[in-house]
Amino acid sequence: MKSTNRLSLTFASIYFILIFLGVDSALNAQVQQTSGFRSFSGIVLDSKTKRPLEFAGISVKGTNISTVTNSDGEFLLKIPVNQLDSDITITYLGYYNKVVPVSDLKSEGNVFKLDESVVKMPEINLSVKDPDALIDKMLERLSSNYLSEPVIMTAFYRETIKKGKRRYASLSEAVVEIYKASYKSQAREFIKLYKARKSTDYRRLDTLVLKLQGGPYNILNFDLVKNRYLLLSNDIRELYDFTFDKMLFINNRPTYVVNFKQYPSIDEPLYYGKLYIDANSYALVKAVISLNLDRPEEVAKYFIRKKPPKAKVLPFKADYYVDYRMKGNKWYLNYGRIELAFKVDYDKKLFNSNYYITAEMAVTDWVPNTEKNVIKGKERLRTNIV
Repeated sequence: MKSTNRLSLTFASIYFILIFLGVDSALNAQVQQTSGFRSFSGIVLDSKTKRPLEFAGISVKGTNISTVTNSDGEFLLKIPVNQLDSDITITYLGYYNKVVPVSDLKSEGNVFKLDESVVKMPEINLSVKDPDALIDKMLERLSSNYLSEPVIMTAFYRETIKKGKRRYASLSEAVVEIYKASYKSQAREFIKLYKARKSTDYRRLDTLVLKLQGGPYNILNFDLVKNRYLLLSNDIRELYDFTFDKMLFINNRPTYVVNFKQYPSIDEPLYYGKLYIDANSYALVKAVISLNLDRPEEVAKYFIRKKPPKAKVLPFKADYYVDYRMKGNKWYLNYGRIELAFKVDYDKKLFNSNYYITAEMAVTDWVPNTEKNVIKGKERLRTNIV
């Protein structure tokens, strides 16, 4: 079977460099409250177990305004003052939706508990008899299911680096504007930095600094529908084995769940995971995928751009999550997340160190770019930003 050098096109590049002791932490301009908006924060939990629900969606009804909870189930939602009489809807895969009036929200400390759904799936005309046929239908509809016009998106970006699972070494947050091309266009997409802050504690990184190159572009480049070479290329069925999982409801719509993994005959490390495909439109609405790390030494060379000569750096986690939301009868990028983890075995050190990187971006609003405005060169965020 045919293989392609997809990993050479990887979008998340990691830098390891030596530093000297005594470097102070830096704090850039802070993200401040935007006039004309009210901010609301809180947490979304499972009603029985009290487990935080990550990737839960919170949206303002009748608008494009939305956000997604982080890995701790926490969220921040900014709502224009002229929408304060609206309702918000909290959604999570496999749970009942919850609708809450904005007037009932507090600025901080909101707690939403969702109940697990036990609704029986309705009878559906299963015109698709096998997963390969479903994938073919999804690919056929890619050009028609997604936004056919350029838009300007507002998004919140967060990037964290931890040494071990609890010790935060770096936190970066930003509000950005995304000038996103139509899904039918191959035009480049650009990002403009609106406000940002960054805090780094180098003392928690010992003699190593770990840096993520690309920033918000890492998430934007993982829009699978826009950048189909990553997974949704025409040779996808030659590379992956697909099997049906159980059907689910997503936002009250029946959804196919398809498991996939690369064929054993494919030598190149590719992906495995789940694709969530709307049963009515055949649109890809969600993807949860992981990179095959059976050969970490081979994968490492695609991630590690620079490191100390005596340090052995191997990835042991590379998970990606992308979510699409429907407006009218079209879908658009709503949320993306990348989780990476690396083991550092430094020569002459007794213990190894593990580093965890999380980058996520939630689209909080968008408007059609009817005048096809562009970002001036000097205002564009660099694609290789660290």
